[in-house]
Amino acid sequence: MSLDILAIAAHPDDIEQTCGGTLIRMAERGYRAGVLDLTAGDMGTRGTPEQRLAEAEAAARHMRLQWRGNLRFPDARLENTLSARMTLAVKIRELRPRVLILPYWEGRHPDHYRASELGYEACFLAGLKKLDEYSEPHRPFKVIYASLYANVTPSFVVDISGQFEARMAALLSYHSQYGAQGEGSDLFPQEQEIRERLGAVARFYGNLIGVKYGEPFVVKETMQVDDIVNMGVRSI
Repeated sequence: MSLDILAIAAHPDDIEQTCGGTLIRMAERGYRAGVLDLTAGDMGTRGTPEQRLAEAEAAARHMRLQWRGNLRFPDARLENTLSARMTLAVKIRELRPRVLILPYWEGRHPDHYRASELGYEACFLAGLKKLDEYSEPHRPFKVIYASLYANVTPSFVVDISGQFEARMAALLSYHSQYGAQGEGSDLFPQEQEIRERLGAVARFYGNLIGVKYGEPFVVKETMQVDDIVNMGVRSI
């Protein structure tokens, strides 16, 4: 398999919150998009790993993914170990994405920033010829970071105005997390509040580029512009 875009995250439903609209938009343009969740969220207050894996597959259909997988690493105990890097590197060689989306490298949940550093270092290993005699070396051309929950200025914002509702449908496929139930009610907002929160955040980033809804990303390298006449977003 050769993917155009692979998004890696720590838990099922992380992708849906941070870059799901972008994946949908890219899929609508004909690109092959995939998601690799590192854990099944087995330490979560609500739901079982089996439920969350099934919900992830339902969400994948809303996001029009070509592929989705889960490495079943330990939730809330994600570590950037050699064995984890090797496992992920071999998977990257198998999927061969041109673009890799990772979580932003800082965050409240340790699993999120561990997933970011683990993903980057696995990409480096994946390009080493002698890493594995059974697969061909591969490194993504571009690594970008989903920065929606980070208080940083984005390098760019993707217009997801036409994909926002499908993104919400994907997120709300996780009934064990966002459905109405008593367990964890003090920790989990109701569906209407979820819609309002994520709508407000997406509107904020959309406003930065003059559209209704947006998703922000950060890159570590300087971006190249070849045509300054056709640059997007008005200055005045």
